[in-house]
Amino acid sequence: MEDCSMGDATTEALISSDTAGDAIIVSDEVGIVAGTPIALEVFKKIDPSLSVKSILTDGDTVVVGSEVATISGSLASILTAERTALNFIRKLSGIATQTSKFVREVSGTNAKIVDTRKTTPGFRYLEKYAVRMGGGSNHRHNLADGILIKDNHFRALAKDGLSLEDVVRKAYKLSSHTIKVEVEVENVAQAESALHAGAEILLLDNMSNGDMEIVIEMCQGKAVTEASGGISLSRVRDIANTGVDIISIGALTHSAPSLDLSLDIT
Repeated sequence: MEDCSMGDATTEALISSDTAGDAIIVSDEVGIVAGTPIALEVFKKIDPSLSVKSILTDGDTVVVGSEVATISGSLASILTAERTALNFIRKLSGIATQTSKFVREVSGTNAKIVDTRKTTPGFRYLEKYAVRMGGGSNHRHNLADGILIKDNHFRALAKDGLSLEDVVRKAYKLSSHTIKVEVEVENVAQAESALHAGAEILLLDNMSNGDMEIVIEMCQGKAVTEASGGISLSRVRDIANTGVDIISIGALTHSAPSLDLSLDIT
């Protein structure tokens, strides 16, 4: 709808509708491919008569020159679908590639790399799929997946005189017994209060490695620990070595560079 709802002026002026040919999607850099079936579906959406074939499977590693998929049929249709198809596969492959770098960096530790809800509106399902293709795991898919009490929730309830422990207990009292309660904490004292109130997961927000180690020791057998807050590739190994269970990284989806993939008419 964005790109060709009113036609393709360039292709219509230059390429005969009965001209047939072949095209191939190739990688121009090293990474992890994701979104191939979606890209190929774009071509079929533009022209159901096109023949499409995946050469690689999502989650596979690509290098410069790797052939990812082929498209055959009307060249006019291939050219019209080209950019939208590439937009999908480039974006998702970039997320998968970014995720794979973090996953490799923490290999051999107890930590699991997960995404966040910092996704592109309308693209969350696809972006979280790409995280999985890069070897990562998914956090909440939406607000109904679990209770995560953050600083602004505490601030909103402060006017009622509720302490951190009061807020956590209120969440348990008024929610389904099937939903886990996670609490964002910024220091050791808050972590102690959340644990005392029965929190099942502690989100360690922007904590120093030393404080995280203290909290992780406190949580043994009592709660799952999750580190978060501006975690970079250069720091993630040190964080994993604290013994934290989960490391959540918004950058997997909100700032992963697209992987350089192109379409060549052959």
